[in-house]
Amino acid sequence: MTRFAIVGGGWRTEFFLRIARELPEEFEISGMLVRRSERAEELTRQWGVKTHTTLDTLLADKPDFAVTSLSWDSNPVFLKDLAERGVPVLSETPPAPKVEDMLPLTDLVKAGARIQVAEQYSFQPEHAARLSVIRSGVLGDVFQAQVSVCHGYHGISLIRRFLGIDFQPAKISAYRLPEVVIGGPDRNGRPPKEETTQRQNQLIATLDFGDRQAVFDFVGTMYHSYIRSHRVLVRGTRGEINFDDVRYLADFRTPIEYTLRRVEAGHTGNLDGHFLQGILAGERWAYRNPFPFARLMDDEIAIAACLRGMADYSQGGPDIYSLAEACQDHYLSILMEESANRNEEITSTVQPWAS
Repeated sequence: MTRFAIVGGGWRTEFFLRIARELPEEFEISGMLVRRSERAEELTRQWGVKTHTTLDTLLADKPDFAVTSLSWDSNPVFLKDLAERGVPVLSETPPAPKVEDMLPLTDLVKAGARIQVAEQYSFQPEHAARLSVIRSGVLGDVFQAQVSVCHGYHGISLIRRFLGIDFQPAKISAYRLPEVVIGGPDRNGRPPKEETTQRQNQLIATLDFGDRQAVFDFVGTMYHSYIRSHRVLVRGTRGEINFDDVRYLADFRTPIEYTLRRVEAGHTGNLDGHFLQGILAGERWAYRNPFPFARLMDDEIAIAACLRGMADYSQGGPDIYSLAEACQDHYLSILMEESANRNEEITSTVQPWAS
């Protein structure tokens, strides 16, 4: 049983609460630090979780690690405080808002602080299946990724993992396009009436890492929209993944083609429950759900994988997503925004967290 504390009480914390409820044999929330009394009472009433107003009382229950789910400005403050107390931390994304705020966190890690970051996208089932295909080698040398899935640092994290990029410099060119769309649902629910909205919020960027390139494309309505679809294209010398379609050459005269296929329980006459079993790549499993029988959506499966990895890391195991990786992804995301704002190409430099 892994016991973890949560610092924060916002919308994202409810993902951790749902995971603990669905996987009670694996995760227990020892308590939450929530400063607003109304929100603390709501969480206790709805979830039965203990809430605290100070870090001292939160940590008195001796959790295995803490999860910070805070605002960008507050997160670095609590990371430093928890590091000084020797508490392993799974941090919200990004760990800090600006480069100058990320550098002191890097110093904490170099001094021995145990910090990982809850970047879940590469653990989402469909992306994990794509990564499995890439790592199998059937695509040959992967040199291009086009990602229209998630914003900023999340999108960069997928790009770097699809391409096998570490901390190499990149030439970045970005621009914005207007997004005109019928308003849809958001994290607060469905709209009360039909309205057309126009926002300058579609960001398109190219990232040139020398021998590998990427296209980033995201519009803010994609997370909840009924009509804005996700797109992923990964190309290698011997094949490609175009969303769920995989094509590659067994030899130069023999093309192989299949579709990544989700296998779910609970359909028609199946009485096992409603959950994802895994994703098939032809006749092999490209991904198997590590939390079968739990009723979790893909993003929650991915966050649960982060929690399981953090439990191992807190006991001396390997990184799941290091602070250095998180800083690099957010740094490149910042440069995309700067390039769009300045309407010019920007080249990234090697930052201290890369060493």
